[in-house]
Amino acid sequence: MAAPLICPSILASDFARLGEEVRALDAAGADWIHVDVMDGHFVPNITIGPDVVKALRPHTTLPFDVHLMVAPVDPWLEAYREAGADILTVHPESGPHLHRTLGRIRQLGAKAGVVLNPGTSLSVLDDVVELVDLVLLMSVNPGFGGQSFIDTTLRKIDKTRAILDAAGSKAHLQVDGGVTAANAGACVAAGADALVAGTAVFRGGPSAYAANIQALKAA
Repeated sequence: MAAPLICPSILASDFARLGEEVRALDAAGADWIHVDVMDGHFVPNITIGPDVVKALRPHTTLPFDVHLMVAPVDPWLEAYREAGADILTVHPESGPHLHRTLGRIRQLGAKAGVVLNPGTSLSVLDDVVELVDLVLLMSVNPGFGGQSFIDTTLRKIDKTRAILDAAGSKAHLQVDGGVTAANAGACVAAGADALVAGTAVFRGGPSAYAANIQALKAA
């Protein structure tokens, strides 16, 4: 079984040292940089605007995996792409035309992802799977870091993997929320190939990042 991609969420980083944090993650062996964008409307928190993404872009060549928890989402796609996003993931609840939104992301030259909350049905994938480069399953309800993993997500990972395989899709299957070395192995066994982790990566400070990332890969 291949080791999963590890995508540290900078939501858990030291915001006073974001550039340094991103460089440290790169040096520690991270695969993608996960950027949680929250608008205080779609989710109850406010985080990172496109200018911050633009400021961080020169600090690494790793892909920026930008998770847009904003509504309406369509007006923001171009700004985050221009700021340096390589992957843009959107929630089906954040706009009226998911198919159009995913198509627009690809038109902008980014990879397109769809995010499914714990209460969002997998049936959303039925008519958009051919437009998706990434499926992100939330294993917590979005809005805040530090939450505990919802165990029923493992069944959802398994079902999603079956949907992607049946469609012949090469899309990555990513899990986000409460991911630790204790449950990372179960996520991968169920079919995930990319893991977003916040506290599990940033615990212990920059000197611990490499060991924390390796622990997630080896779980």
